[in-house]
Amino acid sequence: MAHAMETETCDVLVVGAGLAGCEAALAAAGEGARVALASAGPTFSGSSFFGGTWGLGLVGPDGEKDVDDLVDAIREVGRGVAVPRLARVLAGGVGAAVARLEARGVELRRAERAGERDFIPCFDRTHRSWHGLGRDSYRAATEAALERAGVALLPRHELQGLLVTGGRGAVGGAELVDMGAGRPRRVYAGAVVLATGGFGGLFSRTLTMPDVGGAVAAVALSHGARLVNVEFIQIMPGLVEPVSGVVFNERTFRYARVEGVGGPGAARLLDERGGHGPFSASLADRTVDLAVAAAGPRGARVDYDLPKSLPEFMQTYFDWFEGAFGRSPAEGVRIAPYAHASNGGILVDVRGSTGVGGLFACGEATGGMHGADRIGGLSSANALVFGEIAGREAAAWAAGRAGEKSGGAFVDWDFGDAVASPEAEAVLSELRRSMDERCLLARSDEGLRAQLALIERLDARLAETCGRADDWRDAARSRRVELALLSAHALVTAMLARTESRGAHYREDFPAEDPAQARPLTVRLAGGRAIAEPLDVA
Repeated sequence: MAHAMETETCDVLVVGAGLAGCEAALAAAGEGARVALASAGPTFSGSSFFGGTWGLGLVGPDGEKDVDDLVDAIREVGRGVAVPRLARVLAGGVGAAVARLEARGVELRRAERAGERDFIPCFDRTHRSWHGLGRDSYRAATEAALERAGVALLPRHELQGLLVTGGRGAVGGAELVDMGAGRPRRVYAGAVVLATGGFGGLFSRTLTMPDVGGAVAAVALSHGARLVNVEFIQIMPGLVEPVSGVVFNERTFRYARVEGVGGPGAARLLDERGGHGPFSASLADRTVDLAVAAAGPRGARVDYDLPKSLPEFMQTYFDWFEGAFGRSPAEGVRIAPYAHASNGGILVDVRGSTGVGGLFACGEATGGMHGADRIGGLSSANALVFGEIAGREAAAWAAGRAGEKSGGAFVDWDFGDAVASPEAEAVLSELRRSMDERCLLARSDEGLRAQLALIERLDARLAETCGRADDWRDAARSRRVELALLSAHALVTAMLARTESRGAHYREDFPAEDPAQARPLTVRLAGGRAIAEPLDVA
């Protein structure tokens, strides 16, 4: 297919426009870099702007005196899997991130009854500094800041692959497809920042935005980056009825009667389960989630015995729910397990570098700063802290390559003509359904090996049916599926290698923790196949 390749040049290209991507773009621009911000969806997208929840929590240390304790808590909650130096950078950077938001004009809500039990973050042991991060306020203030900084916005542009320079083999830009115009676009850049979110899109039952497809991790893998802790995907109870795809407020478990959860210990288990949103195999209340999963596709019925006065955190949820859906949760709901946020992703260092020259990453696309479980509110904190770091460091890297860029010594990675498979959507649907079945809550050696075999068959099916395309959008959709299959292969490889149950990872054939496996696992590509290896964090 003949096509006109649009080209442009910038210093830093940021891919992904949620919290992390926007912060990276502003930080790079603040260092004097010319910045482009591309996103598969609209600007202000990704998990940060998922509409199926009532808001974003932002947690940090309660002053400098609390930093060390928060680092210790991250490591304890992470159950030996968090990387200590990354956890320290995260905890130490939240205060400055909050100050930047307030200086920008972002309104941060503070709890009126901050001492209530429900404001202890998920999995944590004490109260921290808590803020409610309003999406509308963030969007308005940050949109104005991006415009003032001269950041070029490229919404609805899907990443296809990275460009590399001839001199040092470093990343030198990216190829995108403009899904609105149906045109390929090549962006030459001194550095690239990936801020594309987690792996929720590899599942059909997911609590995230459609643009969080999990595919971009495969691009990083293909260029020599490693993934870490990707087996730890948060599995959240979400609503099936009266609406689907909406986060369930776990705090309400304390007043709930849940189908399949009975007996003399039920009240205690539900009270404990109310202390954290995501499932954890490391806690006794995992039996609640296993019972919900056993209820099948229609989900488990939840009814309530509510007090006259609800705690503030729950009242906020009930008010939001009634306003959004025209009824009260007190009338009863049905819930089922959903894939939610990712605790792991692309491995980065304290500078946000992937170890591949010119390639940085931040936000939910990354891993290491969290462990097997993650303290609630630290996902937003991670996006803000490491978004700023990655953007600043990418600008510094790009500035150091100014002479190389002007020489134009690029070796381009691209597809040439557009190719697509008519089977792409069917392949992706089958992948997602099978990931739900074998890789969501209960995992086993048999199921995971069957999933790897299926991924190989789906990959062959996609390749065998590819042909010349008349539309670059079709080519981009097929490429999206190709990358999703590789990302899924990496995830399943990590799940298979971790022969224990720990935090968000549950193996029904290995239901206990193995102390010898209290360390991060990385995944890299070798000969086109994913290889899992322990990471030494000493």
